[in-house]
Amino acid sequence: MKKILTLVFVSALGGLLTLGGYKLFVEQEDKEQLAVEQVSDLPIYVPTNTTLNNSPNIAPNFVEAAEKSIDAVVHVKNTAIVSAPMTMQDLFFGRNSQRAQVGTGSGVIISPTGYIVTNNHVIQNANEISITLNNNKSYMAELIGTDEATDIALIKIEADEDLPFMAFGDSDNAKIGEWVLAVGNPFNLNSTVTAGIISAKSRDLSGRNLQSFIQTDAAVNPGNSGGALVNTNGDLIGINTAISSRDGSYIGYSFAVPSNIARKIVNDIMEFGNVQNGILGVQGFSLNGKSAEQIGTDITEGFYVSEITEDTGAEKAGLKSGDIIKKIDGVEINKFSDLSGYLKTKSPNDIVDVTLIRDDNEKVVPVTLLKNSILEIPTIGTVKNIPKKELKKYDLDYGLKLTKLSDYPELESYWRKNGVEEGSIVTQINGKKLYSVDDAQNALRTRKFNDPLQIEVINKEGEKVVYNFR
Repeated sequence: MKKILTLVFVSALGGLLTLGGYKLFVEQEDKEQLAVEQVSDLPIYVPTNTTLNNSPNIAPNFVEAAEKSIDAVVHVKNTAIVSAPMTMQDLFFGRNSQRAQVGTGSGVIISPTGYIVTNNHVIQNANEISITLNNNKSYMAELIGTDEATDIALIKIEADEDLPFMAFGDSDNAKIGEWVLAVGNPFNLNSTVTAGIISAKSRDLSGRNLQSFIQTDAAVNPGNSGGALVNTNGDLIGINTAISSRDGSYIGYSFAVPSNIARKIVNDIMEFGNVQNGILGVQGFSLNGKSAEQIGTDITEGFYVSEITEDTGAEKAGLKSGDIIKKIDGVEINKFSDLSGYLKTKSPNDIVDVTLIRDDNEKVVPVTLLKNSILEIPTIGTVKNIPKKELKKYDLDYGLKLTKLSDYPELESYWRKNGVEEGSIVTQINGKKLYSVDDAQNALRTRKFNDPLQIEVINKEGEKVVYNFR
């Protein structure tokens, strides 16, 4: 009997052990399978922000900014006399074929004495400029000066009282994602205010890294040009200038000249009559993945210096080919439009701190900016100052070297057919001898609308030839 009970106990114990082992094995297998499934699927816990962001305190309030700016933004009307095609009626009645062409835009009063900043293209070729204030008072305006490169112009009206005005803000402090207002007169709808955000900074539309626009998605249309871009504090941070569109109307993007650039241009025009550019003296290209690989560096943002211009601040400060500029005065330089945009706010003899990478080491080099020695003349191309010792080779004591022909294909072809190419010497504009680019700039600035443009050039045959343009 005892043997039977012992056998039954042993059998039961073995069954329990077998069952327990099987259960442990299955549970372990399930855990491993669960672990594998948890790795491949989404995590059980997903971090979630439960903070409510629809509080009235967070929503932007544009009322104060609009009230500060709307009276300082004016309507600009440009009347130009243009030559229209002669018709049979003109011939029969002996009428003049010239016609009045009217264009409109906006402007911003920047002083109580009546100085107004607008776009150059708004008042270009104007025979008459009239200004209408937000209170419907009208004035005739005088053109003080323009800068085609930045599309900024300064005009002035004489009022019998102090005018509402806007002070320039600091566009360097503007942030991507910040709310802004565009104030102007689109389609002659006076005192229109639209809202958007800053979409990008240092935006170049030319394809030649010459511009440094603030990009916004505030609605801007024809007539807004020259108007104000303001932040929610009512600070003037830009002059609305361009839109990106196939049909000429707003489709989502607009562009403004930063206020720091506009302010510098205006100050130069007031003080000198033209723009005084501070030149760093470097040539090169923006870094990206492809260009970084080509020059053998891991740095994909910054400006790579390929050449140092002779007799410039960069050469005197010891900058070298192969340096990578990362900052100027603490402002990050990720592309060339960052560099050119910041330098447009500086003047000759200003000292800037250039942060650069050389041989994998970072260093800061102070550089004194020199006076502009290069000028772009759209009709012929880019000219630069020539050292006196080089002029002697041509038996001259004045003249500018043509370093690049016009970007307009028809003009480039015209000059080449006439024996004018890179390296030719431009000696006079409208009869004025050119000792420096300042002389060329002054000759162009003082030329009146409809006056012929006369350019004297020494061609590749060594001959002085005068070319006339309208």
